Amino acid sequence: MKIQILGTGCPKCKQLMQHAEEAVKAAGIDARIEKVEQINEIMKFGVMMTPALVIDGEVKSVGKVLSPEAIRGMLQ
Repeated sequence: MKIQILGTGCPKCKQLMQHAEEAVKAAGIDARIEKVEQINEIMKFGVMMTPALVIDGEVKSVGKVLSPEAIRGMLQ
């Protein structure tokens, strides 16, 4: 599973990254988490607001910092 956090490095983006890491650990799944900070790459997803959460190429959330529990629900 591939999880991407789209954002330019703002505090909310960092928080979403941390929550995603917590969710993966709690779910006990094998996932690769990467941060996408380049504006051009973010725009390829059609995202105009950050932070955004992408799971296996599908945009799941835009403009929100989801809780670890909410992210974990999306992973299962």
